[in-house]
Amino acid sequence: MENFDTVVIGAGVSGLTAARVLAQAGQRVLVLEARDRVGGRTWTDREDGLATDRGASWIHGIDDNPLTHLVAAIGMRTVEFTVGSYQPDGRPIAYYGPEGERLDDQQVRAFAADIREADAQLAVAVGASVPGETYLDAIEVALARLGWDAERAERVREFLRHRSEEQYGVWAGDLAAHGLDDDTIEGDEVVFPDGFDRLAAHLATGLDVRLEQVVTRVEWTPEGVTVRSEQGAFMADRAVVTVPIGVLRSGDLAFEPALPESLVRAIGSFQMNNFEKVFLRFPTKFWDDGVYAIRQQGEASAWWHSWYDLTALHGVPTLLTFAAGPCAIETRDWPTGRIVESVLDALRGLYGDRVETPEHVLITDWRDDPFAQGSYAYLKPGGNVEDHDALASPVAGVLHLAGEATWSEDPATVTAALRSGHRAAENILGRPVPFGALAG
Repeated sequence: MENFDTVVIGAGVSGLTAARVLAQAGQRVLVLEARDRVGGRTWTDREDGLATDRGASWIHGIDDNPLTHLVAAIGMRTVEFTVGSYQPDGRPIAYYGPEGERLDDQQVRAFAADIREADAQLAVAVGASVPGETYLDAIEVALARLGWDAERAERVREFLRHRSEEQYGVWAGDLAAHGLDDDTIEGDEVVFPDGFDRLAAHLATGLDVRLEQVVTRVEWTPEGVTVRSEQGAFMADRAVVTVPIGVLRSGDLAFEPALPESLVRAIGSFQMNNFEKVFLRFPTKFWDDGVYAIRQQGEASAWWHSWYDLTALHGVPTLLTFAAGPCAIETRDWPTGRIVESVLDALRGLYGDRVETPEHVLITDWRDDPFAQGSYAYLKPGGNVEDHDALASPVAGVLHLAGEATWSEDPATVTAALRSGHRAAENILGRPVPFGALAG
C-alpha cells in the first residue's frame, strides 16, 4: 500500500490548489480524481472548435481577487463581461416588457432604481429574518414595506425571484433568507475566450494526479487516514476532501468513523442546485446590438428570462441562457430539441420571424453528473452563513474539507474553490503561503 503525506480527493480547482501548495512545500502528495480529466466543475468543451465553458465561466469581481492575479500570471486571456451577477444595469441590457415591447432608456433607469430601492428594504428584511424563513419571505416583506401598486411590485418581485434562480439555481422559496448575503461583486467581471480549463491544467502540472479513481471510503484516526478507491488503497498522514456537497450528502463516499455531528449538520444545511446552461450558435445575429444581455419581463419570463450575448468571445453569433431552478427541474428529462424549441419560442416573442434555427447547441447536465450532482450548492432554509466556515473545520487534524461551499464570502465560485484549497494547505502547513506561489 502506497504511503503519502497528504491524499487529496478531487482534482477540481480546490483540490489542485491544495495539492500544489503542499507539493511546493516539499510534501509527497497524491490527487485522486473520479473523472477522466482534471478541473471538476471547470470544464471546457471544444467540440465545434470553439471554447465553451460547460461549468464555471466568470470571475465575478476582479478587484483584490487572487484568482485574477493568478490567471494573469499564467497568461490566460480574458474578456470583460460584467453582467453575470444579475445586475439590473451597469452595462447595456435590453429589457422587454410583459407585452414584448422594448423598454426605453428612461424606463430602464426607473426599473433599475426600483430594484435598488427594493434591495435596500430587502437587506433589512433579511437581517430581521428568523431561522427557517426563505428569501421569498424576505422579498414579500420588503415589497410590502414599499407599498407600490401591483404592477410595479410584480416587475420587481419577478426580478428578485429570477436573481435567486440565476445566482443559485433555486426557487426563492427554497433558499434561506440569508442565502444571497454572500453574493457581493467588487469590480468588473471577466470570461475566458480560450476556456477556463487552462487554470486547472496549470495547477495540475507536475502533480501526481490519478484519474478514474472513484474514492468510496475514507478511514481515519488521529494518526492518519486510509483512502480506498475502486482501484486500490492509499495511506497518508491526512486527507483533503474536495468533493461537492452533492457527493457528501449522497453517501457514495463513506467515512469511518462517521464525521462529527457538527460537520454532518453543516453539510445538511446545503443542497445542490438545479442549474444548466443552454448555448445557441446562430448563422447571423438577429438580436439587439450593443447590449450585454436581453431580459424579458412578465409571464413569458417564467422560465427563459435572460439571454447573454457571447458573440464577442469568438466572433460567432452566440446566446447563452440558463435553465435554473423550477425550469431546470421541469426540463431535466426533455430531449435537446424540445428544450431548444422552448427557448426559441420565448425569443420569438421578442424578435418574431427574425429568430433563426441555431447551427450548434450545447446543453449541460450537471444534475445527472454522479461526481457533482448539481452545479453548486445553496443554503437551505434553516441554515446560516456560518455553515460555510463550519464545513472547513479540520477534523482531528487529519481531515480537511475544501471546495466552493466551504468558503463564506463568495461561495459557488472558482474564487471560493481556490481560496478554500489554499486555506486547507495553510492549515496543514501551519503557516501562511502567498497566492503568488501558485503561478510557479
